[in-house]
Amino acid sequence: MSARISKIVTIGGFDNVEAVTLGGDNPVVIQTMWKDRLSFSDLAGSAGEGIVARIHRLKAMGCGLLRFAVPDIEAAEVQGQLAAMVSLPLVADIHFDYKIALRCMDFPIAKIRINPGNIGSREKVRQVLEKAAKSNIPIRIGVNAGSLPLDLRKRVGEPSSGGLDRAEALAEAAERELAIFKEFDFNAVLVSMKASGVADTIRANRILAGRTDVPLHIGVTEAGPLVAGVTRNAAALLTLLAEGIGDTVRVSLSDTMENEVIAGREILGAAAELMTAAELMTAELAGVSSADVVSGADVNRLRRNGVTIVSCPRCGRHGFDTHGFTARWLPVLYSMDQSITVAVMGCAVNGPEEAKHADLGITGAGDKVLIFRHGKVIRTIAAGEADKAFEEELEKIRN
Repeated sequence: MSARISKIVTIGGFDNVEAVTLGGDNPVVIQTMWKDRLSFSDLAGSAGEGIVARIHRLKAMGCGLLRFAVPDIEAAEVQGQLAAMVSLPLVADIHFDYKIALRCMDFPIAKIRINPGNIGSREKVRQVLEKAAKSNIPIRIGVNAGSLPLDLRKRVGEPSSGGLDRAEALAEAAERELAIFKEFDFNAVLVSMKASGVADTIRANRILAGRTDVPLHIGVTEAGPLVAGVTRNAAALLTLLAEGIGDTVRVSLSDTMENEVIAGREILGAAAELMTAAELMTAELAGVSSADVVSGADVNRLRRNGVTIVSCPRCGRHGFDTHGFTARWLPVLYSMDQSITVAVMGCAVNGPEEAKHADLGITGAGDKVLIFRHGKVIRTIAAGEADKAFEEELEKIRN
């Protein structure tokens, strides 16, 4: 299936903020959301340096946009100050008060997310759109299943009143807001339709994708803790991305921002593999050599350079703490742009031989740790020296 070609929207690209381009055949952008409220004191001194360092790490791991909840004017001022401290485009997420959106646009904040269903009158929306157009700031229309317009809420599941299912209601709510944006000739717009159900998420995005070329932000909202949230998002996003639907993704988790970014990267990579496999199968059925298959733009939008991590689940045979070691090294490994495979294995059974395809691997045996490349052991060290030795070997690859 060919990719859905959406309109191109550029986010950022002014002051100190890097430009991120969505839509067309541009790569799908991964984003996450800051988990806590920040104050001015959080941005001062070493605390502020720590926040900036964490944002830089998120960027290095593959995060292209970082969103913040902005519940009041003070929060807008704080995010405005932070936006001047980092190059990663920051997004202000605003509900209920349009004046907060207006204030955010006085700063180098790259994008505004509003829910027009609760932002107020058309006049308030008009003021936000006019200032956004003047400041070259895109807006995401964020429609949530829990905040649909009253008339649509009444029609969901009510056949006697021209009933809709929730996905149809989400798509209709988005279309209404897009019509208002069109009236005011505002084109730098994206849409998200968030539901906590996999089926509703897939269907709502399929409906709107067939009716508009506006870039789509996709994801399952309130998806739950790490395992449940990744599972639900993977089910929805793999389906949509394989159909060419989606220009930016957020894997919403009751977990860390870093894990949201990692999950997003892995889902995009899995979607690329699925699409490539489908292309190869189609070629085989058509009698075309797999060597002649060239992946299209839809697959290339999903591919990323970077490390592939192979690690064993651990069992009673383990001689090496794969869980702890992997957790320590995830941020570093996902910040590398080399396309290599790193293996973290637990014992001799699944050590160098089973992971011989790895560019770099580590495993344990007794009180010793083995570091290997392509199945060949290159170092045998004491367990306490594992991290230092692994870092040294990793640096050889990085350089």
